[in-house]
Amino acid sequence: MKLVVGLGNPGSRYAETYHNVGFAAVDLLASRLRASEFRLDKKSNSQLSEASALGQTVILCKPDTYMNLSGDAVSYLARYYKLAPSDIIVLYDDIDVKKGTVRARPDGSAGTHNGMRDIVAKLGSTAFARVRIGTGGKPDYMQLADYVLSRIPQAENATMTAVYGIACDFVETWLGGKPWQDMTVTASA
Repeated sequence: MKLVVGLGNPGSRYAETYHNVGFAAVDLLASRLRASEFRLDKKSNSQLSEASALGQTVILCKPDTYMNLSGDAVSYLARYYKLAPSDIIVLYDDIDVKKGTVRARPDGSAGTHNGMRDIVAKLGSTAFARVRIGTGGKPDYMQLADYVLSRIPQAENATMTAVYGIACDFVETWLGGKPWQDMTVTASA
């Protein structure tokens, strides 16, 4: 069994913001894998979906905990399903990665991302895979919170759609058990 987690904030207010690109990528993956509809799981405080891929069960998760408490949902699901950190992959926005670029790693630090910091703290491990979806640096005139919670401009939709596809490609490689190291791909859209 594998757990694929997309990070974001619940509710329509945040739906098309940079901070919710993890949710958007997991939604695309659910479609690719023909997963069940997402449903609220009150115990994990998450939207969960299930799929079968390469002979294994894949749980898709979008925590309803808000970004900075994402570790609550991930650690609960890891305990409930008896998953090792190596059975978990997390997709999330990263301002330290150039917009339109996706960087995947089999493990590593949380960096500057508060949601990832919470997951690392509550799992007690950095030994889980991650897919960082680049949202680029914020403009000088904006505060960080205002930038990550701002709507993605329509002019960037094609690039972001391509980026979500690349993120899903990384997850499907991971699900296939193919060994990989740090990888970076930039969308051509």
